[in-house]
Amino acid sequence: MTEPTKIEALDFAALLCSRVCHDIISPVGAITNGLEILDEEDNEEMKAIAFDLIRKSAKTASAKLQFARLAFGAAGSAGAEVDLGDAETVAKRYMEGEKADLVWEAQRRLLPKNQVKLMLNLLLVSLHAIPRGGKVVVRTEGDLPVPTQIIEATGPAARIPPRVADLIEGRITDGLDAHAIQPYYAGALARDAGLLVTISKTEETVIFEARQIAPVDAA
Repeated sequence: MTEPTKIEALDFAALLCSRVCHDIISPVGAITNGLEILDEEDNEEMKAIAFDLIRKSAKTASAKLQFARLAFGAAGSAGAEVDLGDAETVAKRYMEGEKADLVWEAQRRLLPKNQVKLMLNLLLVSLHAIPRGGKVVVRTEGDLPVPTQIIEATGPAARIPPRVADLIEGRITDGLDAHAIQPYYAGALARDAGLLVTISKTEETVIFEARQIAPVDAA
């Protein structure tokens, strides 16, 4: 197996920050636009539209920040466990602003934080598999401490996103940017958790599976 490409820690941190900012800038910009309308408009109907824009955008920004805090943040001290119920809550709020519907079937339990972060990051990757929208199902199989994670993205024109398999395996062929860093980060989480991510496609469904790496038998 090819060794993952290493990137400098400062570059890694900067790119992840850029990825988070990319998600947040749109709703925050919409809030700013709404406030400008309130400052400039006397028309009550326009003010009502502005308030609605601010309200919806603030909700979206909050959902994206809460998701990012769990998917990319420290989520407690080293070795901490995270409740999958919390992951379900932030995932559902995040998905309210996406084209795809979320079906969360993962059993509620405590898992090591990097397993939970991986699940959320694979959810993000799966959205690129169904650019026209559809449905994403998140579930787990098997017992603790390392259940198998399965994310199924179903929709029209479903396809395995370009470069994603390489990036998850840690292979950087065309450089990294704020978009590419996220699947690369998902792969880093998988390796840290002792999980192997595979991607397959059947008809209109792309399946992301993270399974525990089988131990090598001693000679």
